[in-house]
Amino acid sequence: MYREKFELAGSTAVVTGGARGIGLAGAEALAEYGAKIVLCDYNADNLAAGRAALAAKGYEADTLFLDVTKPDDVRRAADDLNAQGNGVDILIANAGIALPDTPGEDMPDADWLRVIDINLNGVFWCCREFGRHMLARGRGSIVTIGSMSGLISNKPQRQVHYNASKAAVHHMTRSLAGEWAARGVRVNSIAPTYIDTPMSSPGFTNPAMFPVWMDSTPMHRVGRPDEIAAVILFLASAASSVMTGAVVQADAGYTIW
Repeated sequence: MYREKFELAGSTAVVTGGARGIGLAGAEALAEYGAKIVLCDYNADNLAAGRAALAAKGYEADTLFLDVTKPDDVRRAADDLNAQGNGVDILIANAGIALPDTPGEDMPDADWLRVIDINLNGVFWCCREFGRHMLARGRGSIVTIGSMSGLISNKPQRQVHYNASKAAVHHMTRSLAGEWAARGVRVNSIAPTYIDTPMSSPGFTNPAMFPVWMDSTPMHRVGRPDEIAAVILFLASAASSVMTGAVVQADAGYTIW
């Protein structure tokens, strides 16, 4: 009874920012349970490498070059993918960036706008366009990737743009979940800790940051992409069928202090 709740055979999952890191690990987890995978990213080389990495483990994936900051492109992608087979059942809205430590008073307009455009606007465009099709069919599961930085203000780095974008993703998730709950579409989010990915790993060698991060983390370690992928699988599957609007803290205990 319980094992079958995780089965995804016959479903199609779209993963934005799926070429590496959390996105690629999440795609692997979904593929292992039978989902057809579409990796989306705006770096063609990374897309090819991500597809090859999945193939090396025995999983096939389609790839799609997609800039999530362009709503017209997102709309076309959603329309085209939903015109194939039975449509898209799962969306993992994972694409996001973080920029270097910058004091708020010195924040360049361009940096603020770029982070908000990818981390918030891009997530919304994807939820809106893929969500339309899910609502029309009366079913679907969306998982957004937020951050513990949407719950607390990290130290010692100064990243008001990143923190604000992830807090907004959490509340956007709750808002859409409330609107769509009675129409068969679930929307949940994950708030990870520092994860060993290309985006976060440069900080692991920073003597001014990493010791502070670990001192603030009850488990005294960073997370692995596969640990977040397991939560993605849970939220995407029927195993979490009673959950919507949740923000799952996968943060090694960071936010309990």
